[in-house]
Formats: sequence, structure tokens, C-alpha cells
Amino acid sequence: MKKLTFYLMVIVLSLNAFPSSLYAAEKNPTAIATTPKEMPENVKVMLNRLNEIKDMDKSNLSSTEKKELRKEVRTIKANLKSSGNGVYLSVGAIIIVILLLILIL
Repeated sequence: MKKLTFYLMVIVLSLNAFPSSLYAAEKNPTAIATTPKEMPENVKVMLNRLNEIKDMDKSNLSSTEKKELRKEVRTIKANLKSSGNGVYLSVGAIIIVILLLILIL
């Protein structure tokens, strides 16, 4: 009997997840494309520099120059990652959320 209730709860919860993804697909994608998110000027400069380095002919460079370019690329990528507006969840936060969901259900 306990297995039956568990399976019913899993089915109900999984059915609740599907409509949200369906609603997200129904929205008009042109409305999102008409309002592009503007990038700050320093991010544009860093992206342009990365493209310049990528398009460069590196066969003529010495090994020290190549190392300097690699270091520059790493620092630019680190700066771009740190300037991102993403939402990050730590492993501990994810575990706490899962435990709370288990306790509630």
C-alpha cells in the first residue's frame, strides 16, 4: 500500500512539471528577441580582444609570446565569468532544498 501511494505521488508530481515546460514553449519568441540585453562596454571590449586573439596567426609567435597570450585569454575569461549575472547554487544549498522537499512530501 505504501508503494502505491509513493508511485501515485511521483506520477502527480511529474504531471505537474510538464505543463510548465509546455507553457514556456508557447510564448512568442519574437518578443524576447526584440528586447536584447545590452552588454556593458568593458565586456564588449574583452570579447573583441578574445576574437582578435582567436583570429591571430600564432605560427609566427615565439613560445613566450604564446604563453603571454594564453595567460591573457585566461584572465579575460575569468573576468567575464565573474561579471556574469548567473544564479549559482552551492552543493550544500541543493542538498538542503532536496531534504526540505523530502520532508514536505
